[in-house]
Amino acid sequence: MEDSQESSCSSATPERGSTPPGISSSSKHRKSSKRRWEGKRSQHHHKDDQESLLLPDKHKHSDLSGSSAAEMTESSPKRRAHFLHGPYPATHFGPKACILPNPTSVMHIQDPASQRLTWNKPPVNVLVIRKIRDESLVEPFKELCWFLVEEKQMMVYVERRVVEDIALTNDEGFGSIRNQLCTFREGYDDISDCIDLIICLGGDGTLLYASSLFQGSVPPVMAFHLGSLGFLTPFKFESYKTEVAKVFEGNAAITLRSRLKVKVVKDLLQRTGLPGQQQYLGLEGPGCVDQDLEGPGCVDQDLEGPGCVDHGLGGPGCVDHGLEGPGCLDQGLEGPGCVDLDHPDSHPEAQPDSEHNGLPPHDHTNTEPGKVTLQMQVLNEVVVDRGPSSYLSNVDLYLDGRLITSVQGDGVIVSTPTGSTAYAAAAGASMIHPNVPAIMVTPICPHSLSFRPIVVPAGVELMITLSPDARNTCWVSFDGRKRQEIRHGDCIKITTSCYPLPSICCHDLVYDWFESLAQCLHWNVRKKQARLADDVSQSSDTEN
Repeated sequence: MEDSQESSCSSATPERGSTPPGISSSSKHRKSSKRRWEGKRSQHHHKDDQESLLLPDKHKHSDLSGSSAAEMTESSPKRRAHFLHGPYPATHFGPKACILPNPTSVMHIQDPASQRLTWNKPPVNVLVIRKIRDESLVEPFKELCWFLVEEKQMMVYVERRVVEDIALTNDEGFGSIRNQLCTFREGYDDISDCIDLIICLGGDGTLLYASSLFQGSVPPVMAFHLGSLGFLTPFKFESYKTEVAKVFEGNAAITLRSRLKVKVVKDLLQRTGLPGQQQYLGLEGPGCVDQDLEGPGCVDQDLEGPGCVDHGLGGPGCVDHGLEGPGCLDQGLEGPGCVDLDHPDSHPEAQPDSEHNGLPPHDHTNTEPGKVTLQMQVLNEVVVDRGPSSYLSNVDLYLDGRLITSVQGDGVIVSTPTGSTAYAAAAGASMIHPNVPAIMVTPICPHSLSFRPIVVPAGVELMITLSPDARNTCWVSFDGRKRQEIRHGDCIKITTSCYPLPSICCHDLVYDWFESLAQCLHWNVRKKQARLADDVSQSSDTEN
């Protein structure tokens, strides 16, 4: 039995092509030597299973001759290679134990320090994202667009509302460049398949906005610090021509910032209580059917006025089974603005608009009868809070289907390593380097002295639901946008996405992060302690 187990373990890791020197021919000695060599395999066993976007670094001494390299190897002590991921773990434990072979598992991960940007084809289409409502960015925006269009012969894409800025429309000198810009509207035009490079002018919000535009694969992002904080924007605009030219040439260091894949499942039958009448209640706003909110378009049985439900009154926006017109909620009529309870897609909020950040219609899917699923990619964090209620939020947190704990407080933050320096840091969480594969769970003002932030593996699936005994509903937002209400029967499923955001580094992925900690967050800034005089320190040591 032991021999069969040992043979199965050995089959998980194949033998090397040549026998290491110094190993005897005895069977027992070969087995023990093999186990020793298995532990060293991690330093030499590399497999390039990444896409062509990532290239390994060139060796520092590749230009040296073989003899000089051999002399340096003999004279200098051996040093371990610098890896940001730990060494490849040994798969054999003791004489008879090993990890069960699994052909579907991915055990080889490229070292983040070797991640370099290259181009399969020369880039042509560049998306320029500019911070709006900031007049100080008009001139940098014009300079960059002129440089890309005239000097680099690029096709530049910008948002339509940016081009329609009065400061740009009144500038006759910029008219020739403006006419060559390709414009798009968020939520209406899909540009995810035609952009080669993204350049952000502003603060961290421009990077979050760029992430929201691409719900699948994200082009490389180059962010210039022209905003308030700029933790995620390492480049200085003063040298934009040189920096952009380097990126076009390739071989730039990049940081793969992991994102969260979030699914919000809405239970429509739980809200209506009427089988067969499915109302699209995934988003809040004018025109939504809600028993608890008041305002234009809300369903309320007790109030009278425009937008109120009244079976005897007629008026704009009133719900009446005998009236037709824009804004009417009618179960049997069809027309512009009407909400049909038998066809949830007729609800105006069921169609993609500017608040949906360009989500295609298939992201709103009916996976089960009476349920609607909204899926999105999140770069920073998912925040679940108590909303306008004065009661504590009471939500249940599941990990891979098992109940972990109930969060009673102001809410909970589920963040990526990139988001660990945002809201999570303000809530008392640790700051994690963006290349660490992890998900952070941070409570917001928990009503417990022992509820500390935790870090879980990146591959798990978290699920958040409203506790059955919760006194009020909760609200959820995604990178500060698309805020909506979560009720009984709804759930939020969160896991790590397979589509990271490739952020181009100014120097390298380690230096840039610590530079941002020091310059933006003033990490560990303290007045230096003065040293003691020599005679005082000696007398103090003698007394002790």
